[in-house]
Amino acid sequence: MNADVLVVGAGPAGLAAAMELRKLGADRVLVVDRDVAAGGIPRHSAHTGFGARDLRRVLTGPGYARRYAEAAAAAGADIRLGTTVTGWDGAPTGGGPQRVTLTSDAGVQSVDAGAVLLATGCRERPRTARLVPGDRPPGVMTTGELQRRVYLAGQRLPGRALIVGAEHVSFSAMVTLAHAGAQVLALVTGRPRHTSYAGFALAASWRWHVPVWPSTVVGQVTGRGRLDGVQLADTRTGDTRFVPCDVVVFTGDWIPDHELARAAGLAMDPGTRGPAVDTTLETSVPGVFAAGNLVHAAETADVAALGGRHAARGIVARLRRGPAPQPVRLPVTAEPPLRWIAPNLVCPGGPAPPRGRFILRSDVFARLARIEVWQGGRRLATGISFRVIPDRPVRLGASWTGRADPEAGPLTVRLA
Repeated sequence: MNADVLVVGAGPAGLAAAMELRKLGADRVLVVDRDVAAGGIPRHSAHTGFGARDLRRVLTGPGYARRYAEAAAAAGADIRLGTTVTGWDGAPTGGGPQRVTLTSDAGVQSVDAGAVLLATGCRERPRTARLVPGDRPPGVMTTGELQRRVYLAGQRLPGRALIVGAEHVSFSAMVTLAHAGAQVLALVTGRPRHTSYAGFALAASWRWHVPVWPSTVVGQVTGRGRLDGVQLADTRTGDTRFVPCDVVVFTGDWIPDHELARAAGLAMDPGTRGPAVDTTLETSVPGVFAAGNLVHAAETADVAALGGRHAARGIVARLRRGPAPQPVRLPVTAEPPLRWIAPNLVCPGGPAPPRGRFILRSDVFARLARIEVWQGGRRLATGISFRVIPDRPVRLGASWTGRADPEAGPLTVRLA
């Protein structure tokens, strides 16, 4: 079959992109997702707070997911669930139809798409990927698994629970555990303090009596047949202690779901660990775009949705322009203690990035931080960020992109 655009992923970014594509005149928009329902992660995030930036209203996660799924279908997008991309033949260097193989219960099908948008999202790294040693008893999970068990399967989790991490999603995990009947002992983080909003920590302390244990790391998980507990270590003093518990939830430490992007041969950014993209969100392969938390793990659902809309505008421009060489694109890297920047390719004088700004991440806390953009020995821009917090976005305006010299090589962003 043929499609103007194939969208891989039916989360906020993919569904928002599908709506925008149809609005802009793309006739055949096919959305595929391996899950059995559309909506992505918000579908099993039962708390409120979704939709403020993109829908101008506040919804629960399931309500937000449902609204986007219904709107994309009403716009005329063909949404196919339980469908996985199992092959990708690629396209000519200068662009052209992308041939993708889809597999579902209905069988195997090939799709020739004028453009492809990858919106496969991100996931939390599990305990094994974090190299936490110990046994492998049941009761050790990520927030995603926890929410699926509780909100989709209705599972109860009585007993003592410990949360590894102290960022936004960690407090969400705390609420989910309390809903499931668990006694949450604490949130532990190797950082000197939590990285979420102050109100979240206050609510955790006052409403649920859950403390945050800073400068604390998990040294080992113990238990055979059932979880006995975890060994904790204080990074300031070196002291260790054993905490008995029945559930351990590893939160945050996000990584893009980039397996399909790698299989397609897209150039990857070492900072974000997702596909390298320019300000239109086009990747190294002409006609292939990436949006949402595949390119900036992990932003809120509404930011991902707005990124999907932005990618849709770039896709339509590409389809109207037809096969053509990509313009000069300069790589942008973030110097430590900054971790990454997205987008991470710049076309001098080209379009603005989503929402007119770049997103960065930092490994350190700082106040009134000066952020500088350099190309060779020339400083292109200086910005001030009132507060820099790990696991939280740092935003950088895009006016400096017009001052980049196409002949002067890569750009760097640093904390001065």
